[in-house]
Amino acid sequence: MREIETERLILKPWKEEDAKDLFAFAKDPDVGPHAGWKPHESVEESLNIIKTLFLPNNVWAITIKGNGKIIGSVGLEPDKKRPGVNSSELGYSLSKEYWGKGVMTEAAKAVMDFAFKVFKSEVIAACTGPLNKRSQGVLLKCGFSYEGTMRKVYKTYDGTIRDNKCYSILREEWEQC
Repeated sequence: MREIETERLILKPWKEEDAKDLFAFAKDPDVGPHAGWKPHESVEESLNIIKTLFLPNNVWAITIKGNGKIIGSVGLEPDKKRPGVNSSELGYSLSKEYWGKGVMTEAAKAVMDFAFKVFKSEVIAACTGPLNKRSQGVLLKCGFSYEGTMRKVYKTYDGTIRDNKCYSILREEWEQC
């Protein structure tokens, strides 16, 4: 996995020593619950996420050019809803301090380019909770189409079973952007 550079950002592979930086934004109760995961309770928990989720998949740390501060994550994992199709699922999280500034749209577009050019993906999917309007906005700005809502499909950290709004973008749609 290589670094990806955009106008304002550097997306870099996660390292175990980044656990403190992950914890700094993942402990915020306004960040994780929107995606269905609980706020991190310790640096050790953040380290475990890096080891078990970020490193085995293609997940980048989002940093601001010039200061190197990690402010979020963006990545691709195998799309379990499309077995046998060269498809990835996009996921992301961002420090609340950077919401509404176009950072996640910029990072997501860069990772989408990587998936279509390097992985030769045919489709990229993403799902979000029905109340997560910010995430839905990012997906629409990135050219995703709304596919529909899967009802009672996702169990959150607190045991709640929620719906998922599902989106996707096809290779041919991305090529036209």
